Amino acid sequence: MSVVINLDNYNKLTMVTKLLTLQYPKKPTSKITLTLVNEGDDEMALSEHIEEFSQRLVFCLIILILATIICFTDVREIVRIFQAPAIGVKFLQFSPGEYFFASFKIAAFCGILLSSPIALYQLLLYLIPGLTKNERNIILPVSLGSGVLFFAGLAFSYFFLVPAALKFFISYGSEVVEPFWSFDQYFDFIAVLLFATGLAFQVPAIQVVLGLLKIVSGQTMLSYWKYTIVICTILAAVITPSTDPITQILMSSALLALYLGGAGIVILIDK
Repeated sequence: MSVVINLDNYNKLTMVTKLLTLQYPKKPTSKITLTLVNEGDDEMALSEHIEEFSQRLVFCLIILILATIICFTDVREIVRIFQAPAIGVKFLQFSPGEYFFASFKIAAFCGILLSSPIALYQLLLYLIPGLTKNERNIILPVSLGSGVLFFAGLAFSYFFLVPAALKFFISYGSEVVEPFWSFDQYFDFIAVLLFATGLAFQVPAIQVVLGLLKIVSGQTMLSYWKYTIVICTILAAVITPSTDPITQILMSSALLALYLGGAGIVILIDK
């Protein structure tokens, strides 16, 4: 028999003394196990966790602010990098302060990208002490792979998706209209495409987690390849902000390749 008692006042302490004197004639071999729980220890542990989380959160915010400021000081070079895929396009400022606010958005976007690895590292440092060995073996590789896949998605989008989409829009109707674009709207288009592609590249990481948790096997993933083609096509149409077929074909092909690669990794892990 197990009794859990919280010692917070004298009356409860007296109750413990009485329980120790109880007799069990029908079951003389019965034992009473008293577990004394100090509520203050739990509250102190909770406060320590909250304090640690607050410190790490403040540290990540400071890194984000510093990264944003550094990017803003050299924002002209970053703007040239974003403008590079738009060959033959002239950018205009249609309202006062449009370029200034667009520059701030670019600096904040780049600051988030630069500080995200540090934020992920701080999150892992906070979670790892409370994880078991098996959970650590899952979380650490998946987190590292997820970060690599995200930046791989950014690179794929910048070097393949963005040029393909811009080339389609520039060439379409080039004999009728001149390509004069708003820089603010152009950056919004690029940022959405980059971020959406980075998230789409998380497919293998999700598959590995499902495989390690024994929810879905690699063979089962491969058996649904027909449905996967349809889903990848729909996702490509939803993720890409443009409606041109070239961008959607590239995105759906990349998603399908990632899915098949993730299924192959799960099969190798199972072996």
